[in-house]
Amino acid sequence: MNRFLPLVALIVLGSYPLFSQQLTYCNPINLDYGYTPIPNFSEWGRHRATADPVIVNYKGDYILFSTNQWGYWTSPDMYNWTFHSRLFLNPWNKVYDELCAPAVGVKGDTVLVMGSTYEKDFTIWMSTDPLANKWEPLVEKFEIGGWDPDFFSDDDGRLYMYNGSSNRYPLYGIELNSKTLDPIGTRKEMYLLEPWRYGWQRFGEHMDNSFLDPFMEGAHMTKHNGKYYLQYGAPGTEFSGYSDGVVVGDSPLGPFTPQSDPLSMKLGGFARGAGHGATYQDNKGNYWHVSTIMISVKNTFERRLGIWPAGFDQDDVMWSNTAFGDYPHYLPGAEKPGEFTGWMLLNYDKPMQVSSTLGNYTANKANDEDLKTYWSASSGNEGEWIQSDLGKVSTVNAVQINYADQDVDQDRLGKRTDQFHQYILKYSLDGKKWEVLVDKSDNKTDVPHDYVELKNPVQARFIRLENVHMPTGKFALSGFRVFGNGNGEKPKVVKDFVVLRTEKDKRSAFLKWRPVDNAYAYNIYYGTAPDKLYTAIMVLGNNEYWLKTMDRMKDYYFSIEAINENGVSTKTEVIKVQ
Repeated sequence: MNRFLPLVALIVLGSYPLFSQQLTYCNPINLDYGYTPIPNFSEWGRHRATADPVIVNYKGDYILFSTNQWGYWTSPDMYNWTFHSRLFLNPWNKVYDELCAPAVGVKGDTVLVMGSTYEKDFTIWMSTDPLANKWEPLVEKFEIGGWDPDFFSDDDGRLYMYNGSSNRYPLYGIELNSKTLDPIGTRKEMYLLEPWRYGWQRFGEHMDNSFLDPFMEGAHMTKHNGKYYLQYGAPGTEFSGYSDGVVVGDSPLGPFTPQSDPLSMKLGGFARGAGHGATYQDNKGNYWHVSTIMISVKNTFERRLGIWPAGFDQDDVMWSNTAFGDYPHYLPGAEKPGEFTGWMLLNYDKPMQVSSTLGNYTANKANDEDLKTYWSASSGNEGEWIQSDLGKVSTVNAVQINYADQDVDQDRLGKRTDQFHQYILKYSLDGKKWEVLVDKSDNKTDVPHDYVELKNPVQARFIRLENVHMPTGKFALSGFRVFGNGNGEKPKVVKDFVVLRTEKDKRSAFLKWRPVDNAYAYNIYYGTAPDKLYTAIMVLGNNEYWLKTMDRMKDYYFSIEAINENGVSTKTEVIKVQ
């Protein structure tokens, strides 16, 4: 029985018109995410969902697979993504979802793909032309299977698979015959979590380990400078602290030594979480890390995807940069790939006006910098609108429109390639005379996290979004975000920054600082060496933070900066905390 979907849905996302030159992107990445295909996962409301992404660079194009999308995306530039519809399950595959946490590997000129399973007889697929959506079974019945699998092809041609998803058992690794993919020997234990030492591995939104042991899953291997970097997600996908850790070894099957802090962690800001992902290189050799962003409102597994710049330092420490991780960053095709543009958020917690409001989904939930909350109009009709007052005339460089799922049609289960958003963006100096900023009233693409980079920045105080067409449900936004510069003074340097770490629990500390009058947020940077402050936490509207992420056996170093609409202050001098 042929269960393939030969249709290639050319869903191209991004600025208008299609395939225009784009220099920046903004997380969550703007994919036409499918809806959860599992009815009992959407009893609180139909909603989009995916996670567990893998991106591989195949002959200069980027291929992206993630959980339950009934296909995959390809892109030439990491901004314009084309969706290819295809089901990969065979009739004998007795699982309830399609390509959950898929393994994607490249061996020579062949792409390998397999989904997660605890059952035997799972199919491994191959393609030498994924852009044309041509696939065939490489191994029809891969008997050993594996949940959250990962394929890794070493420089010597040897092939390995890693897998594991549990709060009791470690990640496993095994070598496969590079031609038949039969296992060579038995699986070996790679790594098991150590929450007694590494604070970030503790379960719970506040890393309190209150009622469950932490989960580890999402293995992914990267080789650099002769060393092997095995990445893993922990401690739970529903938490802001969902992160990817990394252990390092001299052999693909270990032994491994953990890096103290996560490779990717994003505890604060608009889009939180950076776990269960994969690392890859662009066409210039720069490293990037794609991972999972949590929402977890309508269901624990309501999630999105984010891409962060990554790399290795002079001491071969692996890092990724999630500071300003949901602000505009430069794409690989730009002169400074992966760098933050310096475009600040102009409308955090500023006055909002709307055409109507549904229940308690009030206007300022569209600019409270929380992806979990949202404003909803009372309908999805043409003419519903939302308007943001920036407080003063500012330079506007970009706008991100994050739609929320409110009263989505009950038939929205699984992937849809027949839906689209349409809107008009306007700007004004006085709130009375309006000019069109972006007109997408004829758009035919699905853009749930549309990000518009302006070719020519404008001076504006008011930004207004008018609905023309919603694909389903109410006109609702979890984030109406305006980026640029407030044309004023940057905040002053933070004073009286204190980090209190006690003997009772060296994994934790209390941080406090004097408020900066014109700052709306702060970035805390820390690490285990003064020149390796790779982890950043954005704190909005507060001047204290409880940190529970540290390695209890290491000294730590901290610095902090203040943030406002005009830029970032100088960082404080680095302080050491034993």
